[in-house]
Amino acid sequence: MREKVEAALEQVRPVLLADGGDVQLIDVKNGVVTLRLTGACGGCPMATMTLKGGIERVLKEQVPGVKEVVAV
Repeated sequence: MREKVEAALEQVRPVLLADGGDVQLIDVKNGVVTLRLTGACGGCPMATMTLKGGIERVLKEQVPGVKEVVAV
């Protein structure tokens, strides 16, 4: 599952990089994906929306078994 999550993140990453941010995969366990938003995304007030409305939506669509995405 980790490989599929990484592949899906590669599709999201260009959008984050365009805004000066990035995403780092920390862990995948029991359907919960743990990520760290870095760069400009790390302190952005819209980070929660990006995480839940963008990244989590894409991962749930593309990787069967993803239940939730959480940030550290």
